Amino acid sequence: MAVRIRLTRMGRKKQPFYRIVVADSECKRDGKFLDIVGTYDPMQEPVAVTINNDKLQDWIGKGALPTTTVKSLLKKNAPTA
Repeated sequence: MAVRIRLTRMGRKKQPFYRIVVADSECKRDGKFLDIVGTYDPMQEPVAVTINNDKLQDWIGKGALPTTTVKSLLKKNAPTA
């Protein structure tokens, strides 16, 4: 079972809102998932991304791989320290 960190679509028609979830790679886009790691709202100005870093690092440590879209969101919103 390959575990991926990916987006699942929420919201209404023409008003998307996404959850960043950990799911089995064989599940449907909006199907079952294991855990919610964060959210992504492209409709706000500026774009709103919230991520629970503790959960994210825990799942990455367990072997979950982010999709290319989630990887780019994580890179753009990395905490500056």
